[in-house]
Amino acid sequence: MTGKQPYVGQALDSPHAFTLAPGPTKHTQYPYVTGTSVLGIKYKDGVLIAADTAGSYGSTVRYKSVERLKPCGKHCLIGASGEISDFQQILTYVDKLILNDYMWDDGNNLSPRDIHNYLTRVMYNKRNNFDPLWNTLVIGGVKNGEKYLGVVTMIGVQFEDNHVASGFGNHLARPIFRDEWHENMTLEEGTQLLEKALTVLYYRDRSAINKVQVANITAEGINISEPYALKTNWEYKAFKNPTAGAVGSW
Repeated sequence: MTGKQPYVGQALDSPHAFTLAPGPTKHTQYPYVTGTSVLGIKYKDGVLIAADTAGSYGSTVRYKSVERLKPCGKHCLIGASGEISDFQQILTYVDKLILNDYMWDDGNNLSPRDIHNYLTRVMYNKRNNFDPLWNTLVIGGVKNGEKYLGVVTMIGVQFEDNHVASGFGNHLARPIFRDEWHENMTLEEGTQLLEKALTVLYYRDRSAINKVQVANITAEGINISEPYALKTNWEYKAFKNPTAGAVGSW
């Protein structure tokens, strides 16, 4: 064999035989099918987390029934922005963690804080190995009367708050939450606030759609709604002539 680097598929010992050389890098170098914003708020009786069901292939909304809210154990739910396949990989990690914890059979279950801390270590470790999981995760739940809501990004930055958002929701939804959220919100008020923010995201985020799910996590358990459509209004003047008054517009 010469000193030339073989190309993938070239034989290592013969110019005629055809076998695979060491393959390409297998981690996510660029996200392909992605989900957009996930929103979360605490309310009087628990935690609400919401997201739409779009999966975008580049800038094209290719899939419209991708469910990005997944329960993890008895007390926790995870919502994900970013690469869908990486989110599926994260769920396999969490399933193994929960199964291992269940096998101890000690009557205890992992709390949302435990799962958030675990995922923070996973995301930070993968980032340090230059093999990131291309997601921002919203983790919420209730255990022993404690309401918990937190976020971890693809580089391992994590925090918890009374209301959180990922993706464009950081810019468009959280200002609404800051103005209108309060800790004694009822389930109906919390759901209406999330729907208002999701509607704004639908108007302003090209990757968002108006087919959404809302998850309600309380001490009694986790309930994820069936996907449903938000009501929209396209009669606003700015929608009819979006370039009116813009400098240099035709």
